[in-house]
Amino acid sequence: MTMTMMRDRARLVAVLALASTASAWGQSRSAPKPTGVPYVYTQWESYTRESTNGALVNDHIFFLEPDGDSLWIGTEGGLVLYDHGTWQSWTEADGLPWRVVLGVAKDHKTGDLWLALFGAGIARFSGGRFEHFTQMNSGLLNDVVYAIDTQGDYVWVATTAGISRYNHVTGEWQAFNEQNAPMEEIWVYNVSVSDDEQKVFFAVWGGGILEWDVAAESWEDYVDPDGEMEIDLYRDDGLIHIITTSASYKDGALWASTYFGLSRYDGRYWRGYSDHDSGLFSSFINFTRARSGTATYNCTDKGLAVMADFASDMWVTYRRDAEDAATWTAHVMVGADEVSAVPTNLTLPNHFLIAVAFAGEDVWIGTGHGVAHGIGKGYYEGIR
Repeated sequence: MTMTMMRDRARLVAVLALASTASAWGQSRSAPKPTGVPYVYTQWESYTRESTNGALVNDHIFFLEPDGDSLWIGTEGGLVLYDHGTWQSWTEADGLPWRVVLGVAKDHKTGDLWLALFGAGIARFSGGRFEHFTQMNSGLLNDVVYAIDTQGDYVWVATTAGISRYNHVTGEWQAFNEQNAPMEEIWVYNVSVSDDEQKVFFAVWGGGILEWDVAAESWEDYVDPDGEMEIDLYRDDGLIHIITTSASYKDGALWASTYFGLSRYDGRYWRGYSDHDSGLFSSFINFTRARSGTATYNCTDKGLAVMADFASDMWVTYRRDAEDAATWTAHVMVGADEVSAVPTNLTLPNHFLIAVAFAGEDVWIGTGHGVAHGIGKGYYEGIR
């Protein structure tokens, strides 16, 4: 063994030892066993292209956008509206500029619907007509668009070449990239506007989370301070990993999903979660949507992982326990320890989750094969 190999091996042993110590230190701070239980969705309505006789134009669901009692659905084959049991769809034959709809945002100020079109820019759907914006006919940075959201008169667009902002009143475009924002990478995967529209968050692939302060017109970035890509070297020192997929801000808490786990930041303290120390059956998280400052719903490649109550570290994770399972099971967890397994009537054949949204007490999920509606009869937050 060469001296270089010996040094590399010694460094690896030291890193793993530190990681083990950090993990043990984090576990020693675990909360007492809770006395209550979280709400579990047991009643579901499942929809696929086949079960709707083609009304759901495509089974690959990318985004869910509630609109009052209705739900807009972005799919690989077009735009869909579900309204009180009826379905309506728009494809390229109906004027949709491109069939792959990765993001949907409702501008509640104007009533317009904005669409993120993968590889084809963005579109505004207004008055039954589509208006198409691309990098060739507008100030859009790139046509590869991953997400879209609205804030005041602005439309924020996450692209593979940075962030675009469009003022739909004045027609002015502005671009943000490594030249005028703290971006180590420019591949922007997600955008999310806070409920009060005072903050805009961006998940940057390989660049952590960016926060735009609307009033100050300034940036703040959040990254993983330890700089290690393979492991989370120091637990709770910051963002769990810089390969981020989404951000969701609610009640003063920022939730950030990554392909290596989940992070929560309350403005002072960070908390990280992965599949070996929490109710996450997988650290591979495609998307997170916060329901409150203490609860968030995580779309993973192995089901829906719900952080139900932050204080007690209680989770409910929904998944198919076997490839041939007819229905999904809800696993109630305290940290990584299972408390109980609750059967549900959820029958979607795929538990690779991509999208989640709330409609009052109900929840909707979008997967690689269909969409499902969880009926929240008697829903409550936290534990009881």
